Amino acid sequence: MTTSSILGQFDLCADKTQFPDLDNGYYYPVDVRIRLFGDATRWAMVAELLGYGPRAGNLVDFMYCFGNCLTRGEPGFGGSLDRVDNMAEIDPGGAEVYAGGVPVVVRGTALTVGAGAAAGTPLQDLFRLLAPASRGLLLADEKELRAGIPSDLPELLRLDEWNQPEEFWDVRPSEHETFRMIADVLESGDPTRYRPTLPANTHWSHWPDAGTL
Repeated sequence: MTTSSILGQFDLCADKTQFPDLDNGYYYPVDVRIRLFGDATRWAMVAELLGYGPRAGNLVDFMYCFGNCLTRGEPGFGGSLDRVDNMAEIDPGGAEVYAGGVPVVVRGTALTVGAGAAAGTPLQDLFRLLAPASRGLLLADEKELRAGIPSDLPELLRLDEWNQPEEFWDVRPSEHETFRMIADVLESGDPTRYRPTLPANTHWSHWPDAGTL
């Protein structure tokens, strides 16, 4: 378990387009999270990209899992979780806009839609309004998160924002400050090794072309 081996896995996944991409044309970004886990011999990283996918017809939590102790699958894209239970009520006509007057039901919990989301609001804007106060429901819970990693693996660090390259064709993860520091944290087990100098840019407002294909 070395920094170079961790970064090597990241690079290999990026080469195969199996690394988190915030500029994905197929979904509108809503929220993100990275969680790091490790002990003396094992490491894992789970990255979540929450986004509205018009083709998927739902708000989807895309999960990417990496590590040397995964309990299922290979490193890279680890599956997706549809979040909204009542899309047919929210957008009955399939026009990708909020119908108005109904809550957004997530995992059986009705989320009240505030005054900022009137009928006709684009769905990506609706979900972006709901996300800050509802991250606990929209992002993975412990059972979902640990479905692919050992249940006893300690958590080292949680990131709700970070600096992300625009694309991994020009800058590989091993060449970028964020993922080099993440690898350092995973190798050392010391979360204080994460000391970013680059400004965070994972907020959806930094990715205006995402979701527009």
